[in-house]
Amino acid sequence: MTGAGSVDHRHARRRGEVLCSAILEATLDELREVGYAGLRMQRVAARARASKGSIYRRWPRRAELVADAMEHAFPRRSQTPDTGSVRADLLGCLRQLADRLNSPAGEAIRGLMAETIRDPDLMQAIRVRFIDPTISELIGVMTRGAARGEVRPSALTRRIASIGPALLREHFLIHHCIPDRVVIEIVDDVVMPLIRA
Repeated sequence: MTGAGSVDHRHARRRGEVLCSAILEATLDELREVGYAGLRMQRVAARARASKGSIYRRWPRRAELVADAMEHAFPRRSQTPDTGSVRADLLGCLRQLADRLNSPAGEAIRGLMAETIRDPDLMQAIRVRFIDPTISELIGVMTRGAARGEVRPSALTRRIASIGPALLREHFLIHHCIPDRVVIEIVDDVVMPLIRA
């Protein structure tokens, strides 16, 4: 029982960023425990000590909630490298991607990759939020390289730009982490021979 001048903190309402952060952290915890297939908004709400309504107002679809949780968990992306060398810039971009996959959210990410096969909404959310921006970034790096004469213009395609990230994701799925030597091998043994002028 509370006095007239006191506040019952059991019913204090969290709002804005504090509430969002609690929901996203709860989503990540649920993903680690039960995976995407077992993820339920009701369980996320209970873990975050939030109402289901507060979740559905922000995230009407589970896939969007999970995509936001992934973004919340990932290390912040730094600006696209521009060192004046296409090899160095490619290494910088792919190292950023490897850092994201190697982050504490990695366990949840691996499960999500498998679930995208069965859930088109999740695949769309991940493609739009994570895969497409990475490919666009790499095309930008290669376009600058082509302007310097390092990259043949015919290599400036989404298919070629997607090879490095695809190989990183494959290595991550099989081996659970991406050492730097793998990033270097992908750039030097696969990407550079494909794009070199």
